[in-house]
Amino acid sequence: MKTFSTAIDIQAPAERVWAVMRDVTRWHEWTPTITSVTLEHGGALGVGARARIRQPKLPPASWDVTAIDEGVSFTWVSRGPGILVTARHAVAPVPGGCRVTLSLTFTGPLGPAFGWMTRGINNRYLGLEAAGLKARCEAVS
Repeated sequence: MKTFSTAIDIQAPAERVWAVMRDVTRWHEWTPTITSVTLEHGGALGVGARARIRQPKLPPASWDVTAIDEGVSFTWVSRGPGILVTARHAVAPVPGGCRVTLSLTFTGPLGPAFGWMTRGINNRYLGLEAAGLKARCEAVS
């Protein structure tokens, strides 16, 4: 198993941050790491939903939502030959705002090796996504 994680404090209510984070089809508006996110069948983000994500420097990928704790976190997974990638997005209240934690975990026979080979882009994209989310949420009045 290979895990990458970043956490950032945001000076905005957790409810606002959750609303922005949950609206995955608009991520391209606030992070350069996402070209587009499309929810299949025009559905909403919920357990069983499938999203098609396009990112610079990465092949398009399908992500299946496996867990959602409304207002707190969601988890989705993407599968490839010998690789399972699990991404978790969580928000928790802290004094003065909230803390967001973003993580990627690579498992499966080839997962840890693939995670290690892509560690640079994984760390960079997590950092950019966290910074973009912070800027978007703190800019909202």
